[in-house]
Amino acid sequence: MICFQGAHGCAFFICGFAGRAGVGKAMVLYHAAMPHWQLANDRRIDLARPAVIGILNATPDSFADGGRHNTVETALRAAEAFVGDGAVMIDIGGESTRPGSQPVPAEEQLTRVLPILQALRGRRDFDSVAISIDTTRAQVARIALEHGADAVNDVSGFQDDRAPMLELLSATRAGYVLMHRLAAPAEDRYSDQYAEPPRYRDVVADVRHHLTQWLFVLRSSGVAIERIAIDPGLGFGKSVEQNLELIRRTDELLGLGCPVLSGISRKSFVGRCSLGRDSQPGERLEGTLALSVVHYLAGARLFRVHDVGPCVRALRAAEAASGGV
Repeated sequence: MICFQGAHGCAFFICGFAGRAGVGKAMVLYHAAMPHWQLANDRRIDLARPAVIGILNATPDSFADGGRHNTVETALRAAEAFVGDGAVMIDIGGESTRPGSQPVPAEEQLTRVLPILQALRGRRDFDSVAISIDTTRAQVARIALEHGADAVNDVSGFQDDRAPMLELLSATRAGYVLMHRLAAPAEDRYSDQYAEPPRYRDVVADVRHHLTQWLFVLRSSGVAIERIAIDPGLGFGKSVEQNLELIRRTDELLGLGCPVLSGISRKSFVGRCSLGRDSQPGERLEGTLALSVVHYLAGARLFRVHDVGPCVRALRAAEAASGGV
């Protein structure tokens, strides 16, 4: 067992899961100890209810919305719609991480995202809205934080820019999304296109082990656990069934003491589940809503989505019906 000390004297325990009783105890620890996800600039996200994060990709080639937000004006209109529909955070990215995509230099990422970030932070009506920067590069993260971003969403899980990213997080109060990724995007495939499933002994246990190791490194470097969210990396090096297993067994990740982020939106495995065939991202809304509700009921609290309004309404209904699990 590993014990992490949090704020207000809260303790977080990472332990084995011996039967359903152990899982239930882990869930109680999570809900009692993590009422908020703490971010930079004195912002925080309430974890008592589902929190929706709007995806704002300033890229020409993202799998679902590439080229849609390629000017500051269109990005601002999208951000306005996200907030009006109930998003509590906007995740801005300048590099596609779809399977087969190639890395984008830090300078090009900044050219894409910085004008949007500056425009958002220049408007008082966005003061209460948190912003995360979706990047695996410490240079991009650092400059974004200097211009008002509150968190770093690093889909590489420290694999791309390990030492500089850890140094940055140790020196700032930024929130951080720690994700599991089996392979870099250039080497990956869509979840429903594997000839053979990616190899894991047990996908949930292996993902939990990876996250546990890096949580220990982060905490040992002085990063408060209240600032960390964890992402199992749905669609990143997982088959359709492995993604579903991670959703079903979310309770086994909650014992790590951090909120779980759900990254389901419009991914290929969603279409395979809901339509039973190859599909386009625009066909996957209903499947996204259904799996997001399942993930919420399993314990996820942060939802990174393209379709903010429908997801907010679906999760509100699920919250009401479940009594706020």
